[in-house]
Amino acid sequence: MEQRGLFDNYKYCEYCGKPLPLNFEGTVCSACQEQQLFRDVKEFIRNNDNVTEYDVAKHFDIPIQRVKHWIREGRIEYKDSNLNAITTHCVECGAPISFGRLCAKCLKKQSVSGHSKLTQESPGRMRYFEDS
Repeated sequence: MEQRGLFDNYKYCEYCGKPLPLNFEGTVCSACQEQQLFRDVKEFIRNNDNVTEYDVAKHFDIPIQRVKHWIREGRIEYKDSNLNAITTHCVECGAPISFGRLCAKCLKKQSVSGHSKLTQESPGRMRYFEDS
């Protein structure tokens, strides 16, 4: 009887090397797929003026809630001052916000700090954060 090593029943993610089951479809783990999708979204936002969360969701065929989740996390945000188009609101006071969960006033009240540095300004309606 032939003995197999512990990891002989796996293949590996081509990006991070994480073991994947042999019956796993594809060659990239779900975490690396998510990172690649977000990199593609950042590039799309960077290259397109006046893009909204709906445009991003439609272009990448992903649920709008996924894009809104990135906005709530503060990974992407609206750049322009036209808050009429923004569908994200402060969880404390309900004011329209461009990213995250709190408006500037409520954020100041709670003395929360440590936001990532924004990328350099460029035309368009959304932008992304460098740290993610």
